[in-house]
Amino acid sequence: MESLSTETIDVGQAQSIDDVMQKVAEHKGCGTSGGSGKASCGSGAGENDLPQEIWDKVKNHPCYSEEAHHHYARMHVAVAPACNIQCNYCNRKYDCANESRPGVVSEKLTPEQASKKVLAVASTIPQMTVLGIAGPGDPLANPEKTFKTFELISQTAPDIKLCLSTNGLALPEHVDTIAKYNVDHVTITINMVDPDIGAQIYPWIFWNRKRIFGREAAEILTQHQMRGLEMLTERGILCKVNSVMIPGINDKHLVEVNKAVKSRGAFLHNIMPLISSPEHGTVFGLNGQRGPTAQELKALQDSCEGEMNMMRHCRQCRADAVGLLGEDRSAEFTTDKIMAMEVTYDLESRQAYQAQVEIERQKVAAAKNAELNTLAGEGNEDIKILIAVATKGSGRVNEHFGHAKEFQIYELSTKGAKFIGHRRVDLYCQGGYGEEDSLETIIRAINDCTAVFVAKIGGCPKNDLLKAGIDPVDEFAFEFIEQSAITYFKRYLDKVNSGEMEHKERGDATIRQGAYITA
Repeated sequence: MESLSTETIDVGQAQSIDDVMQKVAEHKGCGTSGGSGKASCGSGAGENDLPQEIWDKVKNHPCYSEEAHHHYARMHVAVAPACNIQCNYCNRKYDCANESRPGVVSEKLTPEQASKKVLAVASTIPQMTVLGIAGPGDPLANPEKTFKTFELISQTAPDIKLCLSTNGLALPEHVDTIAKYNVDHVTITINMVDPDIGAQIYPWIFWNRKRIFGREAAEILTQHQMRGLEMLTERGILCKVNSVMIPGINDKHLVEVNKAVKSRGAFLHNIMPLISSPEHGTVFGLNGQRGPTAQELKALQDSCEGEMNMMRHCRQCRADAVGLLGEDRSAEFTTDKIMAMEVTYDLESRQAYQAQVEIERQKVAAAKNAELNTLAGEGNEDIKILIAVATKGSGRVNEHFGHAKEFQIYELSTKGAKFIGHRRVDLYCQGGYGEEDSLETIIRAINDCTAVFVAKIGGCPKNDLLKAGIDPVDEFAFEFIEQSAITYFKRYLDKVNSGEMEHKERGDATIRQGAYITA
């Protein structure tokens, strides 16, 4: 394959979104360049880092913008039950209403039911800006249902962004239809570009009305994924690539996947941990294949970030998820409930609410930048620490320790506060009492963190956290996360510089599999 030019693109010369995205594809996925030659694109990019046309696409898409995920919600509708490949990490027969995991749904919907559900959710959750179809099978293995759903929603709620997630096997034959329905965000799950590795992940594919096995299946799959990705970026459709990190199988190989998808114009790469708990009944779960630790995942993401910015805020959502990332309100919108609703779609009220969200978002950014300026000249560029944050959203420290279902993780350095992921946990407070078993799992989940920021915390968990070497911090309750984190880090550096404390590397942490999303 010819090497592609990495010269800075003059996006100002582009006359249309298609022109911009063609230049983006030629520039290996990014429209602008940052320091050290690395492109400033992806989930952490802001308004000044991207061409205006691209910023307009991602600014309120919680999966494509890390900043937006604090403020905007998404929903998935489960209209696509059939799948055309088998993955060793997937079992679509399993469902637990309280668990967040791809392929899990409580109800399958018709396109008509899905359309009404979208209107009901958008009328109740005005910050809901994105409708995605992600299964529970593959949307493009169910093209009639998928595109009928998009058609109905575009007619009744034209302000909502349309998005789909696919394994890519059937992608090339449906690219024109995707463009026809203005689906301008597509996620492709790509776990390999080497068929020998693919054969260890995919037992079979169903293609041209027959089942194909082993290396041949993986070779067909990767060819279609790469071609589909190229076709999408040629049409100006933003593409995110999901990859599942499987230790000992594709963990080192994902660096090559990262390079391959970037060269074909992918906007963002999301490397996710394998979920392999035996109770889910997957092949990998039953044969003992382990998932990565928190630090293994971070190290791989960090190594790939030199090539391409990473999505680190993925929640590996259910195929019927509703709400902000990290929450799920799907139980409020069952089929019985929505079919009984009288729904009035008030576009004007939605737009007014989202305008207020943007005002709050600007406050978050201004507060962070003001505090970041005070870090200049601090020295200690090599010191980095992680903190965990309990939050309900809006970019604030606004959740009680005992009520947290996940903690967001930030890496603090003299460059500022960088979001690097999240850790699901079981609720500590249940029925008004603390669960000591849950506290142990929480500590293991954030064991690599120096501190945990909370709105409030009880005496018992505070003491246990201190014993584990984790500083419980409640002084920034309801304040902006990144501004508070930088303030904390400056104090940390002051203590290190004065000799009051010694900086020490923390240990590894456990990625909690199968954690519940509700009590």
